[in-house]
Amino acid sequence: MTLIQAGVAAGLMICVATQAVLGDGPTSGPMGAPTTSPAAGFAWKKLNTEAYKGKQDDIFFSSPLCGWYVNGGGNIFHTADGGETWVKQIEKKGTFFRCIGFVDELHGFAGNIGTDYFPGVTDTTPLYETVDGGKTWAGVNIGGEAVKGLCSIQILKVAYINAGVLDYKVRILAGGRVGGPAGLVYSDDLGKTWEHVALPESCHMILDICFFDKEHGLLASASDGNVQDSHALILRTEDGGKTWVEAYKGPRAFELTWKMQFPTRETGYCTVQSYDPDPKVADRFVAKTVDGGKTWSEVPLVNDAKVREFGVGFVDETLGFVGAVPKGFVTTDGGKTWGTTEMGPAVNKIRVLKTEIGHTVYAIGVGVKKLEVMGDRDGSPGPKP
Repeated sequence: MTLIQAGVAAGLMICVATQAVLGDGPTSGPMGAPTTSPAAGFAWKKLNTEAYKGKQDDIFFSSPLCGWYVNGGGNIFHTADGGETWVKQIEKKGTFFRCIGFVDELHGFAGNIGTDYFPGVTDTTPLYETVDGGKTWAGVNIGGEAVKGLCSIQILKVAYINAGVLDYKVRILAGGRVGGPAGLVYSDDLGKTWEHVALPESCHMILDICFFDKEHGLLASASDGNVQDSHALILRTEDGGKTWVEAYKGPRAFELTWKMQFPTRETGYCTVQSYDPDPKVADRFVAKTVDGGKTWSEVPLVNDAKVREFGVGFVDETLGFVGAVPKGFVTTDGGKTWGTTEMGPAVNKIRVLKTEIGHTVYAIGVGVKKLEVMGDRDGSPGPKP
């Protein structure tokens, strides 16, 4: 078991032990400073999903009603009613489904973490595809150099005018993995063929992908495959991955970035995980950008050595959520202050969907929860990967 795996396991045990006794009152800010809890008014609804022993990793909706979620048990579940009911589409023992994304309600892709990381994972196929809404899945031949495993899939849709009609060009990106090695591929023909992206030597993991168009994109990464030597890292490209620059590198060892999300084109957030075993190293941070990912600053989250961050999701520049163990956090002022919120423990992925009456937020961790945010809070059409 790696140090990262041991840390995650320990965090989940902490989560189970403390879940019943922690409330939604004010929490402590960095350096012990008190913060005002903005948690009131956010009523998360627990969805009726199959019980799972640990953190589940990804959830995706192609429409407000049609969605899927995956977990490390080799399971993919589907809903046709906005999460009220779920049907298991596949149970593939030895596969650790880590990420999922759909082009439409029929055509989708799911990523497997791969072997030599988690015990019991025997499947060496990194990517699976469905063309019938998830009823059947088949391995994808991505060609080229081997990709060990995947942690993130992004379905990038770029608008263009096609014979006087608004249409979309689709690029499918897939990258991984936690613990390394790093690999990134993309397809511009809906998965028929794949291109491998050359990565800089500093990129030892890919935990999340966020491209705005085919040229401009970001990777949540880590500077070393050994967590004790790793610094949290965000890489940026402006030429489709031909060249990369370090947009953010954390000053502390034992850290890596995890998930990234942009509520607008300019404003984005990325969680920063700490695996430092020293309990005195207790400050936790979220990386934030206000210039489209060119530069990043650290936003203090909490002073608590028990906290480990996972997912992040913002409805707009100010209202957002961070998944963590032992529980999640909410801000209503762009990260200036944070409170705890009952979104469930170990939330790894947060998906924000624009609806006709506001936004729907889905959070997947040990369980799956849903939040309705009424009103149009969205000021810009930035991507919400």
